Amino acid sequence: MTDTESPRARIVLLAAIAFTVLAWASAFIVIRGVAPVVGGGELALGRLLVGAVALGSLVLIGRRWVAPTGREWIRLAVYGLGWFGVYNVALNLAEQVLDAGTAAMLVNIGPLLIALGAGLFLGEGLPRWLLVGAGVAFLGVVLISVGTTLASAGGRPIDPLGVVGCLVAAVTYAVGVLAQKPLTRRLPAAQVALIGCVIGALACLPFAGALVADLAVAAPPTWLGIVYLGLVPTALAFTTWGYALGRMPASQLGVTTYIVPPLTIAAGWFVFGEVPPWLAIAGGVLALGGVALSRRSSRPRATAAAPGAVAPASAPTGAAPAAVSDSSLPRGAAPAAASDSSLPRGAAPAAAPAAVSTPARDLSE
Repeated sequence: MTDTESPRARIVLLAAIAFTVLAWASAFIVIRGVAPVVGGGELALGRLLVGAVALGSLVLIGRRWVAPTGREWIRLAVYGLGWFGVYNVALNLAEQVLDAGTAAMLVNIGPLLIALGAGLFLGEGLPRWLLVGAGVAFLGVVLISVGTTLASAGGRPIDPLGVVGCLVAAVTYAVGVLAQKPLTRRLPAAQVALIGCVIGALACLPFAGALVADLAVAAPPTWLGIVYLGLVPTALAFTTWGYALGRMPASQLGVTTYIVPPLTIAAGWFVFGEVPPWLAIAGGVLALGGVALSRRSSRPRATAAAPGAVAPASAPTGAAPAAVSDSSLPRGAAPAAASDSSLPRGAAPAAAPAAVSTPARDLSE
């Protein structure tokens, strides 16, 4: 967000972010309820098919379609296969053995991976705090893994492979955002989400037979869960996310998803009576703290002013112009042009206009 945006635009942007966060938090809860009944790939396919129909309707209503370029199609393919295809399958499989809160904590190291990817592949650099945050977040992931393993050994139905699934989801989430960000400059948000959803659905088509078999014996709540996942967290939330991503940096927008884990933990406790192991909660706090540290920016050190670069306002009244900025001007420049405002009232500049114009162009370059 920028200071030049109107209050109405800011309200719309904040509403889009809030809706996205709430919708994605609810997705972890619904997946936790449906995943044990429907297979990971089957649930992903059902969700994406519903989402594709809903997004297609949004695009038709908006009547706006921009033909993607060849390079944009490559980004769309990475975005669709990663964030819609692999992400959904990995997360669904993980939530068959992990509670929703633990899954949300693991997946939401994604913003840190986005920052690392931007530094490595987009030329944004790797600041010190980014590296510190990466180390802290890694320790948090280790604690979550140890906590879930100990809980599994103690009789809770938790498999460490679920942690691996969430980490795969986190990586594909980050890859999807990095691929999507350049697309938002030219393509409508709903169109980008539609293409990504269709690509993800095509990748999940091998699960079509199993999906039909699962739905044939599924209870109505399972059907409703799949429809909800396709309509709200997929069609609507990916559209509002794309809208926000086109209006603020990806790293700043990613920070807003930090609220998803606590919302998911609270909802998981209320709906399922599930609370992550305490060691896993500590690891989640540490991991998210590492993500927050990675977003800190080091203040640039103040540099000493070069000799002769004294501000005109601090120069003594009537001081000769050469004493102010002689050393900073190119050879042959007329010093009077650098500080006319410091001359006594009525004094004429010593240099002719022609002598001043040439070095002035050099300085502006």
